[in-house]
Amino acid sequence: MQNFKVIIVEDVPLELKGTEGIIRNEIPEAEVIGTAGSEIDYWRLMKKQVPDLVLLDLGLGGSTTVGVEICRQTKELHPQLKVLIFTGEILNEKLWVDVLDAGADGIILKTGELLTRHDVSAVMDGKQLVFNEPILRKIVERFKRSVSSQLAKQEALIGYEIDEYDERFLRHLALGYTKDQIAQLRGMPFGVKSLEKRQNELVQKLFPNATGGVNATRLVVRALELRIIDIDTLEADEE
Repeated sequence: MQNFKVIIVEDVPLELKGTEGIIRNEIPEAEVIGTAGSEIDYWRLMKKQVPDLVLLDLGLGGSTTVGVEICRQTKELHPQLKVLIFTGEILNEKLWVDVLDAGADGIILKTGELLTRHDVSAVMDGKQLVFNEPILRKIVERFKRSVSSQLAKQEALIGYEIDEYDERFLRHLALGYTKDQIAQLRGMPFGVKSLEKRQNELVQKLFPNATGGVNATRLVVRALELRIIDIDTLEADEE
């Protein structure tokens, strides 16, 4: 790793001291050319000298959105500059998404392994989306759940012989569409009577042992339970 210049953005003096200690002891190639405890201080430093890396805490002055905007504006003005988030916001997943959308090169949570030479080196070498173990663990867990959900859906579609029109019909029922409205959707080549027949066929497939009537609500709930439709991705087709 070649020598590089870094600005640290951190408003808690004790944490700033700890971060400087990590850089001094673990990353001798880094030259800290300034530290900022606020947005105003940061932009004042940037006017004097643009670094190679900004090590950015998100929670400045009690606000998390300030850090996101600093990241966004920095990447817009200096696309080649690396922005590595070093944050104590360990539970705010929405904030992680926001700062990644703002162009951050990675996120290091202030827990577990903290900031390492390996992480900083990866960012400076041009690797995108650098994360430390705590956030990687969350990403892997979400990935595993997503894959399992997709597999369950595929198995349900095959096992219950659900075609694309069945899925579309169930999805729009879940969204509160009436059969009249579903029949008018682009790409749905069925009238209301055909949809009523399709609903009865779906009831027979999903409730093979039902003795009483099964209404549309109960049918939709069963489709959600079987992962035939996914509550997290319910979207209407173009009308």
